Amino acid sequence: MGDDESGFMPMFSMDETSEEAANTEVLPDRLPILPLKNTVLLPGVVIPITVGRERSLAAVLDAQKHGRLIGVLAQRDADLEVPSETDLYRVGTVARLVKIVRMPDGSQTAILQGRRRFELLAVEQESPFIVGRVRPYEALPPGDARRFEALVSSIRDTAQRIVELSPNIPADAGMVLRNIGQGELLVNFVANNLGVDVPTKQGILEQTDPIAQSTAVLEMLNNELQLLELKTQIEDKVRVDLDKQQRDYFLNQQLKTIQEELGQNTNEQEVNKLAEKAVARSLPASAREHFDKELARMRRTNPATPDYAVTLNYLELFVDLPWGVFTEDSFDLKKAAAILDEDHFGLEKVKERILEHLAVLKMKGDMKAPILCLLGPPGVGKTSLGRSVAKALGRQYIRMSLGGLHDESEIRGHRRTYIGAMPGRILQSLRKAKTSNPVFILDEIDKVGRDFRGDPAAALLEVLDPEQNGAFYDNYLEQEFDLSKVMFIATANSLSSIHPALLDRMELIAVDGYSLEEKTAIAKRHLVPKQIIEHGLKEKDIQLSDDALVALVKNYTRESGVRELDRQIAAVMRQVAKRKAMEEKYPKKLREKDMEGLLGIPKYHNDRYEQDRSPGVAVGLAWTQVGGDILYIEASCSPGKGKLTLTGNLGDVMKESATTALSFLKAHAAEWGISAEAFHENDVHIHVPAGAIPKDGPSAGITMLSALASAFTGRPVRQGICMTGEITLRGRVLPVGGIKEKLLAAKRAELKTAILCADNEKDVREINPSYLQGLSVSYVRNMGEVLETVLEKAGKRK
Repeated sequence: MGDDESGFMPMFSMDETSEEAANTEVLPDRLPILPLKNTVLLPGVVIPITVGRERSLAAVLDAQKHGRLIGVLAQRDADLEVPSETDLYRVGTVARLVKIVRMPDGSQTAILQGRRRFELLAVEQESPFIVGRVRPYEALPPGDARRFEALVSSIRDTAQRIVELSPNIPADAGMVLRNIGQGELLVNFVANNLGVDVPTKQGILEQTDPIAQSTAVLEMLNNELQLLELKTQIEDKVRVDLDKQQRDYFLNQQLKTIQEELGQNTNEQEVNKLAEKAVARSLPASAREHFDKELARMRRTNPATPDYAVTLNYLELFVDLPWGVFTEDSFDLKKAAAILDEDHFGLEKVKERILEHLAVLKMKGDMKAPILCLLGPPGVGKTSLGRSVAKALGRQYIRMSLGGLHDESEIRGHRRTYIGAMPGRILQSLRKAKTSNPVFILDEIDKVGRDFRGDPAAALLEVLDPEQNGAFYDNYLEQEFDLSKVMFIATANSLSSIHPALLDRMELIAVDGYSLEEKTAIAKRHLVPKQIIEHGLKEKDIQLSDDALVALVKNYTRESGVRELDRQIAAVMRQVAKRKAMEEKYPKKLREKDMEGLLGIPKYHNDRYEQDRSPGVAVGLAWTQVGGDILYIEASCSPGKGKLTLTGNLGDVMKESATTALSFLKAHAAEWGISAEAFHENDVHIHVPAGAIPKDGPSAGITMLSALASAFTGRPVRQGICMTGEITLRGRVLPVGGIKEKLLAAKRAELKTAILCADNEKDVREINPSYLQGLSVSYVRNMGEVLETVLEKAGKRK
């Protein structure tokens, strides 16, 4: 907020006695300085100034306490909020603070009376307000008194003529002009009210010759008078044209009335068109009543007003929404199953769930749509599965990405009171789909954010609750809309970031990572044919053998899904396309030995099991975001005082597993031929290789105990054995997750036996037996069974 005149008003002047007193009063050496943005104060003039800046207000309050004198200087740049010494003109006016008035809006207005001119010598203080060292800046007496009086008289007459011609200047200004007798005071008063810029007014203030000053003011007044007279002449000439325009306006209004009577009015045509569309929609009773009310308001609104366009857009959305419009579902379950199998390999749980939904629809004819949430790592086909589901059901397909969504209005819409208000993306998508029962994919629901604009996850609660979404309320629509027939399918990579209440509304279906065999089949059935077409090749130009695909999966990708595999196949196709375009010879059928020549050195090494006959080494199974992996755990004993050291970038849970394993082994040392002194006389070190990779979780518990038991007993772990499971202090083995990925990792590493908790047997049954061929699974319930199985017999080591 700046400092300036508070609106237009004729500026007051002081009488001749006050002028004489101002010229004779003593000017202090130091004055508080009040910078003005877009005006100049001349001596003898009283003006109100709105004081908004903190330094300016501090200067005014200081003047009020000490003598009421303040130096007023104009700024060279009106846009500066905190001017420095160089930003101020050097010549200004000493003003007397008449009064400080608090305005109704809370601002402060200072009434200032210009006294005499001064020159700023230097700024001695800038905070909390500007204080300057000043000296008087006196004007010379007029050289020709009679000429000066004539100039003053001309200025008075010209100013009064301007007051008479200008409708913006109050008539009281003429009375003020007549009452000002002294010549210099009249010149200053008129100059202060001139509509000129600050530099021009500053030039008048700095002029020391009264005749030159008066001459400049008179020239400006004459210019302004000529403009006013020319403006008056132009207004007289165009008055006839204005009369003609008024006549045309009344005629156009009459024509509009006639067009309305004949039904030819554009406004009426739009209204009728909307009414016809509404009749074709199956609007609920409450929605119909609301629509009719808004339509009646639109009839009464002038099409030229902004409200008309707002109402028109709203009603167009109203009639474009698919009220009661549904796509007929395809109840051919065998055809639907064939479509799902053709588009996606595996994913049996999801396919089975879709077929169950279709079966109930076929038997019952109507049911609330399920809210499914496909949970799994990236690249496993969660999003593309939605398109296959829509194809199988014969419904429209909608995808809405929620990643990074922060604004609640994206779901619920804006209220129509906002400028640029729009409905939420749910209704916008249904408007485009033109049906009330599409397959709606809510992608990346675990990546919804929240900030000051609301919590979109909370807004999704109503959308995804089968008991509530039959009456979904959009802020823009202001009516309830039925979403119960929409088949919502959400996708997520992790459950940890999903709102618990939102998670409760959805039916979770885990989409696990693919096995080597599944990836090979997907590449052969889907990825290779797609990439052949996308690279302008034909099937006869290139073939990838099974061993080549296996090499791509094992040596050039490490993921749960198939995105990277798709990119590697595309890289192979680019190489083939380049060689064909350059007419070079290349093998039409690529095998494993050709992959390194096309893609370079393999990126990943197979996690093959390496036999280690040293005591204290056990092989565990781990789950990662890109699938399963084998994990070596090493334990060693060295002379010491029983200190336990853990290395390998382990998380808190994994450290607790190591402590639990050591405590259990101490408690049952006698059962395994370990002396109690061994724990006090030796330091124990547990290390998990690949120290740069963070590791955490409880599933390494039995592996750590096996490694510790092997180290203390000197009995190595049997060849080809791996394990996973959580351990308790009582020695119980608890089930863990990620069994499919872990067992597939064991199979890839060519291990022979996997040890699992007996409660994980149900997870193993869900895996295709062909994927685990050559790998046997042993189930255990306590650590006694584990150690009996994994440790070699005493004295058997060679």
